[in-house]
Amino acid sequence: MQLTVSPDPQNPTRGTLTCGTAAYPCALGRSGVSAEKKEGDGATPVGTFALRRVFFRADRLQRPKTHLPMTAANPHDGWCDAPYSASYNQIVRMPFPDSAENLWRDDAVYDVVVVIGYNDAPVIPGKGSAIFMHVARPGYAPTEGCVALQLEDLLKVLEHLTPTSTITIEQT
Repeated sequence: MQLTVSPDPQNPTRGTLTCGTAAYPCALGRSGVSAEKKEGDGATPVGTFALRRVFFRADRLQRPKTHLPMTAANPHDGWCDAPYSASYNQIVRMPFPDSAENLWRDDAVYDVVVVIGYNDAPVIPGKGSAIFMHVARPGYAPTEGCVALQLEDLLKVLEHLTPTSTITIEQT
């Protein structure tokens, strides 16, 4: 299954994710989408990317149905966002000596996280990190560069995904 994200020309922080014949509203980066993504710019990267794997909070929900590789998250999971680190744009164990995003959050945003294969083959320092598909905040508040869906919608999409699935994020 191929996913497509089309930004809303009237509101660059919102879009529509298409999965087969279904369309779901989604939140995008606070800076909209960009073909020139850089660390910390708040933009969702434009392009076609593999979907690498899923992390989920087993303490909050049942194992999602998907054919993607899946791991139950734990309190020590983090994702390095420090461009100078040898672990940049990779999973790390928290606490981590360099800057890293905690994947075990108090809010529900990372209850399900799909790792989007952006800037990971090879990793280029400063080009952006931690680009995920995850649970949207209330009102589809903008992300830091990720694609966010309501939990129910994200779970429906996951059912259709396989290791050959991709996500295409279109330019506005």
